[in-house]
Amino acid sequence: MTPKGEGTGTLDERITGALVGAAVGDALGGPVEGYSPEQITERHGGRVHGVVGPWNGDAWPTARPIAPYHKGDGHVTDDTLMTHALVRVYARVRDHLDAYAVAEHLVPDLMTTPRWIPELEAEALPLQRIFLAEKWLVARLHYGHVDPREAGAGNIVNCGAAMYMAPVGLVNAANPAGAYAEALDVAGAHQSSYGREAAGVFAAAVAAACTPGATPGSVVAACLALAKDGTRAAVEAVCEVASRHTDFESALGPLRRAVAPFDTVGPDYRSPSLGARRPSRLHSIEELPVALGMLLVSGGDFRHAVLGSVNYGRDCDSIATMAGALAGALGSEIPHDWAKTVAESSRLDLDAPARTLAEVTREIFDRDVHRRRAHEAAYSALTGTPCSG
Repeated sequence: MTPKGEGTGTLDERITGALVGAAVGDALGGPVEGYSPEQITERHGGRVHGVVGPWNGDAWPTARPIAPYHKGDGHVTDDTLMTHALVRVYARVRDHLDAYAVAEHLVPDLMTTPRWIPELEAEALPLQRIFLAEKWLVARLHYGHVDPREAGAGNIVNCGAAMYMAPVGLVNAANPAGAYAEALDVAGAHQSSYGREAAGVFAAAVAAACTPGATPGSVVAACLALAKDGTRAAVEAVCEVASRHTDFESALGPLRRAVAPFDTVGPDYRSPSLGARRPSRLHSIEELPVALGMLLVSGGDFRHAVLGSVNYGRDCDSIATMAGALAGALGSEIPHDWAKTVAESSRLDLDAPARTLAEVTREIFDRDVHRRRAHEAAYSALTGTPCSG
């Protein structure tokens, strides 16, 4: 793997890079999520440069009694829990997914099978850890029996679906349009409006990053070719600003100012505005454009992209999850000490989901080839023209 430059690596290496990279970014961003760059600097005596402990130190179990999560010390958050859950759905279905697969497989996975939850330091149902916007999946699909394709309508519009869409991009490696379409279908069970759109664009970005010779610029170009409405405008605005920077330190303020007109949450992340997280064709989630911006600023370097995302603050675990997945898919080297710490602290085999998804991706591609050839044969018979090659 190369630290910067054009995308390199085999399919297996790119899938591993993306999934391990997403988990590492998630774990590094978790302990400073929700805070501003200034607050992060004050708390840590400077910028965060790797794995850090909980924001409240040893008082973390009681500092937020409603959500006593052990964020920090290399623990992954719900971003990774949901990503790995989606990989398990692919392992069961062994084909492209849609909203019905979410209802039939993802929801039961979340609510029936106890798993090790690093932030709880215990085995528990994933449902007991995920955020309300993800619990919506269970409420709407299991209890409400809503049409899976429409279940996302009414949920708060956030990055909840986008944050775990990397597997969709990897299954559609080097096919951004296919990833975009599949992710939009899958995310329809979870999100609507620009939350659903972000899921499609992020999956497309991961697929584009897997293309041989891909660069941060080509990834952004693929996103702009597919993105719609406020999401496209936000990506364009943020990435135009990002192109002027080569260091995240100088980019932190400009990237936030570039995305602010499209972000409904407002300046105080912990006290959202009255218009926050409501459907709109004019707005965008903040996380995806900033992750793409950090990818550009870093030149695709994993360490730089993730640290920029982490020190940006706000929803930085999800920003770093996305930036980590993209840099990893491009082939940038993931610091071994970070990956080792996250795997050991979270008590997770970070490579196992990648091995599973690589195997399933090959099966799906073979099915796609068979289906395409059957279509070509049928079309040839209809038109009297020979099949290609």
